[in-house]
Amino acid sequence: MSEQTATHTKAIQDFLAEAEEIVEQLGSELADLSDMVESGELNPDVLNSIFRGAHSLKGLAGMFGFSDIAELSHNMENLLDWLRLGKLNLTQKLMAVLFDAHELLSSLVRLLSSDEVTSKAQEIAACVAKINACLAPPEKQSCVSPLESLGLPDTILSALTEYEEHRLKDNLDKGRTIFNIHTSFDLTTFDTDLSAVTDVLKGCGEVISTLPSVGENVETNIDFEILFGSKRTLEELKTAVERDSVSVVQLGPNSVTEKSSPTSIPFPSSITKPAVDEGLPVVVATGTQSPADSTVMIATPLSEDSSLSAKSMSRTVRVDISKLDELMNIVGELVLANSTISGVTTRMRNEGYSCLAIELGKAAKGLERKLSDLQKGVMEIRMIPIGQLYEKMSRIVRKISREQGKRVDLKFFGADTELDKLIVEDISDPMMHIIRNAIDHGIESRDVRTAQGKNEKGTIRISSYQKGNHVVIEIEDDGGGIDIDKVKNKALQKGLVSDISTVTDREAIDFIFLPGFSTNEIVSEVSGRGVGMDVVKNNISAVSGMVDIETRKGEGSRFIITLPITLAIIKALIIGCSGRTYALPITSVLESLIMTDKDIMTVERKEVIQLRESTLPLLRLNHYFDINSSNEPPEEFYVVVVGVAEKRLGLAVDNLFCQQDIVIKPLGESFKKFRGISGAADLGDQRTILVLDIGGIINETMRSGS
Repeated sequence: MSEQTATHTKAIQDFLAEAEEIVEQLGSELADLSDMVESGELNPDVLNSIFRGAHSLKGLAGMFGFSDIAELSHNMENLLDWLRLGKLNLTQKLMAVLFDAHELLSSLVRLLSSDEVTSKAQEIAACVAKINACLAPPEKQSCVSPLESLGLPDTILSALTEYEEHRLKDNLDKGRTIFNIHTSFDLTTFDTDLSAVTDVLKGCGEVISTLPSVGENVETNIDFEILFGSKRTLEELKTAVERDSVSVVQLGPNSVTEKSSPTSIPFPSSITKPAVDEGLPVVVATGTQSPADSTVMIATPLSEDSSLSAKSMSRTVRVDISKLDELMNIVGELVLANSTISGVTTRMRNEGYSCLAIELGKAAKGLERKLSDLQKGVMEIRMIPIGQLYEKMSRIVRKISREQGKRVDLKFFGADTELDKLIVEDISDPMMHIIRNAIDHGIESRDVRTAQGKNEKGTIRISSYQKGNHVVIEIEDDGGGIDIDKVKNKALQKGLVSDISTVTDREAIDFIFLPGFSTNEIVSEVSGRGVGMDVVKNNISAVSGMVDIETRKGEGSRFIITLPITLAIIKALIIGCSGRTYALPITSVLESLIMTDKDIMTVERKEVIQLRESTLPLLRLNHYFDINSSNEPPEEFYVVVVGVAEKRLGLAVDNLFCQQDIVIKPLGESFKKFRGISGAADLGDQRTILVLDIGGIINETMRSGS
């Protein structure tokens, strides 16, 4: 690779690290903005955050030379600026343009990450044309400004930005009272004191502008004039914020003044305009939502110390997941090396080198403890909350429900549940397919839901929780459910069965996961082609997971996805069957039994065993892999009881060797379609063994009845 190519690749990686985060945040905030269209209550904080995101992306793309992304984000920024200045009204049509621009931005960023050379010039030109069509010249306003009724001196008016003037007018239009709040704080503590006052104001109304001013004690204090809009009365506001260093004055023709009150301080004659970018005020965001009449936008000057400091405020570092994979592989190799050392120690003790063996054994034990801590630390770095995936699902639901003309309420539970980063990435597409089907197939139209006595707004619940060594994700809708009879008839039409009377409901649901199977007669952009549910099953099986469906006609469906927490380093049970050695993930092992052929029963030509109060299906591993052995089968054999979610299966094997930490390595594309195998692992004695895919084996066995 040439130096120029390497530099270009590094530039793309640096850009993607920031751009992907900005684009994801934009999508989430645009979804929140879309919810405000119906209510008509526009939250300035959300709009300003979206505006700054587009502004940041434009600058970032321009700096790295990605002109397509810079051009599109610049035009998107212009549209958002007109919206925040009140020159445009927030409508569904405008939101559709913003969503289209965001989707195209996401596509452009993905193209960079995949190194695809595809021109999007025509799509960008079409999107820019839509944006320009929205930017029609605003109607000429009346010459009489409503701000004149406030009695603001020219020194104040000249210091306000165009955006702040718009916020003042908007507050007046909504019938809010405008107040001037004068503060005077010590220079050493003004930042925390001002923050404490504004925290109280957040629950009372909107901070429109914060302007530093000249007070009486210039050498020791700094003063601020805060223009504030609220539906609270003067007395309520005084009770909330007024103290020795804070005073409140009501502005406007109906202003309330108290001659005897020492708190009614007039505007100073000199006000300094804050050194911030005009039209781009600083927003102090909060973790809780303000009341309907309460949004806060605060522009505050930086303290002298912070402006001179080059120290980073963030204590986080972005790390490429491939580097963590490499680190995890190294840890796995060290674990195997430690196992080899332990084996050598045992042999030395047996051969008479007891003193050396004892010392080496102690060192090996200490190394094992440190390796365990290192392994745990790397595992924790790889774990991310599933809530990051929920944000993407939120955007998909809003987009598809809008296209389908349906109203859907999305509810999340268990967003803090953590899962391996790679597994989260691999299940994002399956979850998207399930949600799209829930909206298209499951949630009925408004008229149908109203006629059935349901709320016209459908509900999709996504919840996640940890269950043992697995994470369970449930996607549930309150739609019409799956029509089992329709599925059976479709299977009959396709020749999958000859007699639907013998097909159970459980077997009928499994047909949904077959390639090309769809009950939707109309092919749409969302579904109907029979592509999707087979991909869902295959992708989830690829990460050793399982998917199950529960449904009730007229009440809705629930998709239950069960996943391992991680696939990096796992503890495995090493087993033997017909001279072959396999690794069985210990997270799927429930118990092991010793049995003989006399303990085996046959029910409907299927081998089963009696396990306490239940009947357990039995699978002979040598039959499953079609292994022919010249050796006589042992009289006694082991049955390993395995399970994923609520499904159980007994695996008949010849030997149980030991438990061992293993690193699962992918087999590659050539062996990807081999059934029952999830990967390979190296043992400490230079042997490579296959790792069993328990979820896939259980699914196939239950479906085929083998």
